[in-house]
Amino acid sequence: MSVSEKARIGTNVTFGEYVVVEEDVQIAENVTIGHHVVIRSGVRIGPNCVINDGAILGKRPGKASLSATTGDPKVYPPLVLGSAVTVGAGCILYVGAAIGDGVFFGDQATLREDVSVGELTIIGRGATVENKVTIGRKCKIETEAYITAFSTIEDYCFIAPEVTFTNDNFLGRTEERKKHFGGPTLKKGARIGANATILPNLVIGEDALVAAGSVVTKDVPPRMVVVGSPARAVRPVPEEQLIENQVFYDKAGDPK
Repeated sequence: MSVSEKARIGTNVTFGEYVVVEEDVQIAENVTIGHHVVIRSGVRIGPNCVINDGAILGKRPGKASLSATTGDPKVYPPLVLGSAVTVGAGCILYVGAAIGDGVFFGDQATLREDVSVGELTIIGRGATVENKVTIGRKCKIETEAYITAFSTIEDYCFIAPEVTFTNDNFLGRTEERKKHFGGPTLKKGARIGANATILPNLVIGEDALVAAGSVVTKDVPPRMVVVGSPARAVRPVPEEQLIENQVFYDKAGDPK
């Protein structure tokens, strides 16, 4: 185990074997850290967190020569984990991300820089969240979902396995594309079924439902079910499925 003397370690912190903790790391009390964990400089871990085996916290982004979305890798703020965050085995969380209280990462999930995740959100096994993404509270992003750069996901959204977000209508050609980059925006309570694909810059309305396997090519109205390729509206979302009728919906805590 290699723990820098310049790291600030709280009380009742347990370390597994072969852990590396660099300088300028702050770990609060009652944190459990598994085997082979690497915590790079500039990480802040709140109380009661669990960091499972093989996780890497505070990774710096590498900028490829042709990258159109990665910024200057020298200027990112710390990676900040709130209280009671669980980081699964083999996860990679980059610098410059802010993680709310009670967030859960499944094994092998990846979270890039310039990302915020609201409290009690779940990021599933193998899910990838690219840079410059905002995710609200009490969302669920399931196994192997791909959230592209410049996406916004508001509170209470549900994203099923293998969903793909996109942000480039020009598919990597022409300099003009850089003026139009933009991932989807999911409004509060929107739901996306398994294997759906969402094209760039679209808005999925509040409490809307995109059926499994759909390809969404235009904005989706609030509280509507869309199906197919291209997706088309077929009916309203049933009343009993609306977010305000769910037991987990916190109306008092809704900022709206």
